[in-house]
Amino acid sequence: MNVEIISHSANECEVRVDNLTVAEILRVYLNEQGIKFAAWRREHLTEPVIFKIESSGKTIKKAIAEAVLVISKDVDSLIKLAEK
Repeated sequence: MNVEIISHSANECEVRVDNLTVAEILRVYLNEQGIKFAAWRREHLTEPVIFKIESSGKTIKKAIAEAVLVISKDVDSLIKLAEK
């Protein structure tokens, strides 16, 4: 998976992601954790996703790290459930 930072400031970030599934999962978890704005767009089906994140409280890096941690825990729970 390729991730490229397009723009970054203290409270806003845009990244290019070539995996729509990852972008959508991250969007859902970021929005559930109270981030100000997280969404993706794609100009064309053959183009990568442009993912935009805005935060008013915590830093974007911290918000993404927290979301990835929660996603990892949820995936581990699903794996354990499937193994039963």
